[in-house]
Order: sequence, then structure tokens, then C-alpha cells
Amino acid sequence: MKRILVWDIPTRLFHWLLAASFAVAWASSGSDEWLSVHGFSGYLMLGLIVFRLIWGVAGGNYARFSSFRHGSLAGLAYLRQLLAGHARRHIGHNPAGAQAVFLMLALGLAVCLTGVLTQGGEEGHGAAAGLTGVAVGRLFKEAHEIAATLMLLVVIGHLAGVALESWRHRENLPRAMITGFKEAPDEALDDSPASRRYPLVGASLLLSAIAFGLWWFSYALPAALAPKSTADGAAPQVAFVGARLPDDPQWREECGSCHLAFHPNLLPARSWRKLVAEQDKHFGADLALDAPTAQALLVFMENNAAERGPTEAAFKIERSLRDGATPLRITETPYWIKKHKEIAPADWRLPQVDSRANCAACHRDAEAGTFEDAAMHIPKAAPNARF
Repeated sequence: MKRILVWDIPTRLFHWLLAASFAVAWASSGSDEWLSVHGFSGYLMLGLIVFRLIWGVAGGNYARFSSFRHGSLAGLAYLRQLLAGHARRHIGHNPAGAQAVFLMLALGLAVCLTGVLTQGGEEGHGAAAGLTGVAVGRLFKEAHEIAATLMLLVVIGHLAGVALESWRHRENLPRAMITGFKEAPDEALDDSPASRRYPLVGASLLLSAIAFGLWWFSYALPAALAPKSTADGAAPQVAFVGARLPDDPQWREECGSCHLAFHPNLLPARSWRKLVAEQDKHFGADLALDAPTAQALLVFMENNAAERGPTEAAFKIERSLRDGATPLRITETPYWIKKHKEIAPADWRLPQVDSRANCAACHRDAEAGTFEDAAMHIPKAAPNARF
């Protein structure tokens, strides 16, 4: 038996980092509070896949794509042979494993690119910020979820194949991907030399891939470094700074003197027109705005209303309204009701919340009016508190 180096260090690091980043991305995909971790994992995956595409051409023998090119039906034929117990052993990737590698790289690239475009469209962040609108971002989100599900299925199939081959050939394939070495009789070895090509180049490329993943946090660095309490066990959340929305000092002074100045993008223009027209009965109060002030406020609110769709919240609020519906409260819009229906009654009674109109209690960017998913965090009750 001869012990040879099959998987070089860059290939092994890529393999385990990709597995970890995909697992973390999948686990963090269902929670807005973990969106920062989900985004970081996605950018790391993208950098790793770009590295692997380069390393598949410039890497060592067993890492190069040319060493495991097989026909389209070779994978199925190999699996049948493996189940029958007479499959030829491959030192590098076998035909089924090779096809799994290509599938995971293709699906991984699709997952990452659709994720970046979703983030840029729906959230207004990241490398694709401003390239698409919220409507297009939603389409990319659907494609992102489909691609991620397909990739998970391929990963499960890959793990099953690794287990089957390890059993049939009586070798520990996961250990080989850790140590890099395999053992085989001379007659079973490929004619190509062991994998030792350009280790420093590979390490540099891999570090670049990791740095690209870390870029996500550097992008959100001001928010990431902002002091925030972790006493209530909050997730490692970054309250991302959204696109800066138009502001108006007069609007903020007049509307913010009694309550949070709700940004105009949270209601349609017809709601703001009605609110100004009925300012003498503004939820039991008289705003007493003179005509020039009322007109100036109305112009600002109409020009920045939900129809403009500058944020994900604005787009979804507008889409949720029936034609002609004129809500005067944001909490009356169908989207708001749907978005908040799973919040426990006890959370509404928290002293920090107290009212459904107290958006700033849970949304760190309420004053900015962006209402980013990752900037939302429900406060926790104090120990032994009773409501």
C-alpha cells in the first residue's frame, strides 16, 4: 500500500468552509434577526466558489476539473456498479462524486447570485444595491429559495454517496478530506502525480475568498460597531443602515412633536391627502396647521408615499391594499397586520412597547423609516416581570 497526498490544503479548506457556510446559511435563513449571519455566510460561499472555479483550472492534479471529467451517464453507471459491489476504485473523484461536485458548484453559484440580487432588490444592501427594485428582488428571492432547496438535496445525496463508497471500498473518505492522504496499492493509483501544485497561490486565493465574505461586515461596519445591549440574549444582529430616505425638517418637527414621525413611504399618497384634509379631527386632536404649512407637508408626503416603493415595507404595504383603500393608521394595513400577527400578546404589553404605534421599540431604524428586516428585534421582558 502506498500513502499519497490527494487533497491539497486549499482544496480541503474549501470543502469544509463551503460545507460550514452552507449549513449556517440554511440554519439562519428563517429569522430576520440572524439575517446578518445569513448574509455573511452567503458572501463567504460566493467567494469560496469563485476560488474553486479558479483552483479547478490552476490547482493540483486531483483538484483540477480535467482530472474528473466523465460522461453524463457515467455517474449512474458507477452507482449501479457500486451497489453491485464491483465498482472500480478512484483515488480522486469517482464519476458520481464528480457530477455532484459540478452540480453543487453550479447550484451554489445560483444560490449566491440570486441571494445577492435579492438582498440588493428587497433590502437595498450589498453588492447589488440599487441594481433592481423590490418587485424584481422578490422574483430573485423565489429563485434563491428554489436553488437552495435543490442544493440541499444534492448535498444529502452526496453524503449518502460518501457513506456508501466508504462502506463498499472499506476506506474513510471524510478522514481523507481532513488529512489529505489516501492509501492504495500501486496498481490502483492514477498515473498522474500527487497533488502539490502552487500551495501558496492556493492559500492566497482562499484567503481572498474569506476576505470577500468578511466584506459583508465591513460594509455594515458602522452599524456593527454601534453599541448595543446583549443582556436580553439578542442574536448577533447587525442593524443595517438602509438607503437614506428623503427627509424634511418641517415635516419632522410638526409630526414628531407628538409621536414618531412616521415616514410617508409607509402609507399611500391618498391617505396623506385625507389626513391633511381632516387635520381638525386627527385622532381626536386638531393639528391646527396653517395653509402654507399643511401644503408643504402634503407635497413632501405625496412625493415620498408608498407608491414610490423606496423600501421593501413601502412596496409590500402598497401591494397589500385594495384599490381605493385609504387607511389612516399604518397598523390598519393588511401587510402590517400579517407581519405582526405572530407577535405574542405578552410582547405588546411589555413596558418597552406598550403600544402598536411604538415602532421604535422593536425597529432600530424606525426614525429613518426604512424598517429593514435585520434591524428588527423584539425586546425581552425583565426577569420575574408580570403583566
